[in-house]
Amino acid sequence: MTPDIRALIFDMDGVIADTPDLHYRAWLRLAQEEGVPFTPADNDALRGLSRGDSLAYVFRDRRLDAAAEEALMARKNAYFHELLAHLTPADRLPGVTALIAEARERGLAVGLASSSQNVGPVLARLDMAGLFDAIVDRLCVVNSKPAPDAFLWAAGRLNVRPPQALVFEDSAVGVQAARAGGFPVVGLGDARLVGAADVVLPSLDGVTLDALFSRLASASPPAASA
Repeated sequence: MTPDIRALIFDMDGVIADTPDLHYRAWLRLAQEEGVPFTPADNDALRGLSRGDSLAYVFRDRRLDAAAEEALMARKNAYFHELLAHLTPADRLPGVTALIAEARERGLAVGLASSSQNVGPVLARLDMAGLFDAIVDRLCVVNSKPAPDAFLWAAGRLNVRPPQALVFEDSAVGVQAARAGGFPVVGLGDARLVGAADVVLPSLDGVTLDALFSRLASASPPAASA
């Protein structure tokens, strides 16, 4: 059966924006300055997490008071913004612009739901803010991913029910959040999402709505969450 999809909701980092490496370099600089080990595997564990949850993971072996946490997060964010200054529309990930354009041509609503507090600056650098009917960031919701709040908020702004909004995510916690909210979800770029997302693709490069809907219609239900 063809799914009744009336909206697309995108995560930002790693889905529409080639920004994960910028976050890695910013966290790595902070960790090195503080004498804290930080590896690419550690960075991978941060995918989809909020800034506060990421800090807790990176500094998990160190006791920090609230003032120290705020200072460290501010430094990391400053390092990220130094790197962000070099971001351009060329850093949109392949396929996302064409897919959004196709969705608009077919009358689908388009939203963005991210755990980041840097949504505004990133979209400005990518010249993408005007492409979304609803934009939800970490400051809009009480609970960040893996809670479904951001996706539910976006769906409400787009005036659709969760089963009518197809979510695009690249992280396990993002897929978990989408599923918790009752959304169909496409996992991107990570084979470990197979069995969790409804459909898993290496990227959106060359992907069309008809191809996506066909894959959704034939997909087996994702495995139940533990």
